[in-house]
Amino acid sequence: MSRLGFELTWLGHATFYLHAAPDGPRILIDPFLDNPKAPANARELAALATHILVTHGHSDHIADVVPLAQQTGAAVLSSYELTMEFGALGVPDAQLIGCNKGGAAAHAGVTVTLTQAFHSSSVAAPDGRPRSIGDPCGMVIELPNGTVIYNTGDTCVFGDMQLIAEIYRPTVLMLPIGDFYTMGPRQAAKACELVMPEWIIPQHYGTFPGLTGTPEALRQLLPAPLRDRVLAPVPGEMIR
Repeated sequence: MSRLGFELTWLGHATFYLHAAPDGPRILIDPFLDNPKAPANARELAALATHILVTHGHSDHIADVVPLAQQTGAAVLSSYELTMEFGALGVPDAQLIGCNKGGAAAHAGVTVTLTQAFHSSSVAAPDGRPRSIGDPCGMVIELPNGTVIYNTGDTCVFGDMQLIAEIYRPTVLMLPIGDFYTMGPRQAAKACELVMPEWIIPQHYGTFPGLTGTPEALRQLLPAPLRDRVLAPVPGEMIR
C-alpha cells in the first residue's frame, strides 16, 4: 500500500514528478531539468506531465517551463503574473491557469491553492538586473484520491504555516532545507512541527555549494515522533 497516496520521483533541487494513479494526473513541480543533481530519466518523466506547477519565477524553478509546456500540452498552474510571462514566451493561453494567493485553481482532477511564501521572484532583465515578476507562493495540492500535499515553495518558516495546515490538513509536507536562499534544517524543523504532516519530503538542498542543509540534519532537529517521517529519496528514485 502506498504511504504517500501517489508516486513521487525527485528530479533534483526543487523539481519533482508526481503520478497520482495509473491513469491519473502526472504533475511536474518547478521544472529545472539541467540542475546538477538531475537523474538521467528527468526529461523522460517530465515529458509525461499533464500539469506543470510553478511556485515562483527564479530560473532554478522555471528553466524548462516554456519548452515543456509546448512539448506536452500540459496545463501550467502558477501565479497570474507568471502565467502571463509564460504566455508572452510562447505558451498557448489555453494551457495557462493563473490565480493568486488564497485562490484555488482546478484542472483535470487536481486543485491547487496558492499560499503565502516569504522569498523573492524575479527574472533577468536585458541589462542583467533582476526584474521582479509575480509573487513567490507555496501550494496546497489536492489530488483526485483525496491526498493533500503542502509544498511550501522557497521560503523561511512563518507562523501561518500552522493555519494553512489547520485549513487543508495536508498529509505530505514538501519544504526546502538548503539554507542561504531558503530556510535550512533549523527553521524547517519548526515548520514541520507547525504542520505536523504524516510525511516530510525535503527539497532545495545539495544542488549548489551554498545549499548545505541535509535530511539527516533535519531529522536530528525534529522531535522524536517526527524523525521517522522524513523521506529523502535520491534523485531518480521513485517512492510511494
